[in-house]
Amino acid sequence: MEDNKEEIVVSADSENKESTSESKKLTKNKVISEIANWAIIIGVALILATLINKFVIIKAEVISGSMEDTLQIDDVYLGSRLSYVFGDPERGEIVFFKFPDNEEETFVKRVIGLPGEKIEIRDGKVYINDAAEPLYEPYLRETPRSEDFGPVVVPEDSYFMMGDNRNHSSDSRAWNTFYVTKDQLLAKAWLRIWPPFHLADHYDYDEE
Repeated sequence: MEDNKEEIVVSADSENKESTSESKKLTKNKVISEIANWAIIIGVALILATLINKFVIIKAEVISGSMEDTLQIDDVYLGSRLSYVFGDPERGEIVFFKFPDNEEETFVKRVIGLPGEKIEIRDGKVYINDAAEPLYEPYLRETPRSEDFGPVVVPEDSYFMMGDNRNHSSDSRAWNTFYVTKDQLLAKAWLRIWPPFHLADHYDYDEE
């Protein structure tokens, strides 16, 4: 009987060791699986973030005062890249675009002249298509200084851009290439994320 008891004890110890070993193996596999799942989630998130940044939104920091008081230096904005995939810019919209004289630089200005329009500046005021009255521009920081420009006709698929801080803005009036082409447009300004939060101040001329 004693021999049988010893055999039973030995057999039980062996089963416990096997059970412990199996439990450790399952735990290890679970940890590895969990790490793999998180790695996949992080990888997918990074890929999505890259695709969104490339095709859906743009994040840009304002580094000049040419759009004050609408956009301030150090403001950080998100822009919608899709806006001009499915439509065209309208007068009064604030747009991020490749600087036509150096496409490695990103500029932000307001759309003033549309394709085919005649633009003329007289005494600092903008006239479109020989209109009797100057363009209404409530977003300007101050009264523009007296200057003349043009007339010029905006080419097809191109836009005439100007800053809201009109007296201190390098824009279509001063560039070697007056116009921004549609394929140089990057995004329509959408949301200021720093300081948080404020929608971009587009001006809708269609509502006048």
